[in-house]
Amino acid sequence: MKITVLGYYGGYPANGIGTSGYLIQNDDFNLLLDCGSGVLLELEKYINPYDIDAVLLSHYHSDHIADVGVLQHYWQLAPNKPDERVLPIYGHQEDMDNYNKLSWFDVTVGKPYDENQVLSMGGLEISFKKTQHPVVTYAVKIKDVKSNETIVYTGDTKYFGELSEFCAGADLLITDTNFYADKEGTKWHMTSKETGELANNANVKSVLISHLPQYGNLNDLLEETQKECGNNINVKLPSVGLVIDLKDVKSLN
Repeated sequence: MKITVLGYYGGYPANGIGTSGYLIQNDDFNLLLDCGSGVLLELEKYINPYDIDAVLLSHYHSDHIADVGVLQHYWQLAPNKPDERVLPIYGHQEDMDNYNKLSWFDVTVGKPYDENQVLSMGGLEISFKKTQHPVVTYAVKIKDVKSNETIVYTGDTKYFGELSEFCAGADLLITDTNFYADKEGTKWHMTSKETGELANNANVKSVLISHLPQYGNLNDLLEETQKECGNNINVKLPSVGLVIDLKDVKSLN
């Protein structure tokens, strides 16, 4: 299983880089995890959007769904569509106004998920954990059945203890790390220090920090996170087009 970074800023795109979006692939399946602003344009560099098998959305804030509409238009209007497939877009049903928008003509269809069920598709098993955020948001665990490789994506969340159990043992933990260590006051995202605490408590193998701020020196954010994680957990800073192969991650541990 491998992951390609398509965008990683929180809130809004900047510096030619989009907001949250990740392409998850195994030998049989192409899954788009979140679809933020700028994601479709970046996706087209690596794969034909018609080759996407499913889209999965952690929540309905615009920086995670801004390009869903243009992806729907692509599936309706772009030439050389290979067949009459309808693209499934998975989202939760605790905001029906946004969920209903996932079904669009005969092009895309909304599919529900919830915490109490495991989704199976394309050799992947996908489970969910509700996080703590101003809108209903879910962390996502993706397991490749054949290789037993696991990615956990926290989605947007403040730090809370139960998240560690959900993330336990992940080969790759993609964490909402929107704040530097010195952030004070109300936080609906994690700091670099909290990401390190989560990674250690969950005993994960590697970390990709995400949902990053547009300000400051991101290398400082990386260093703060790595310091908190210690030497046994490899922490990566995202870049657009970065590909992480879970086989390589497992070989380092």
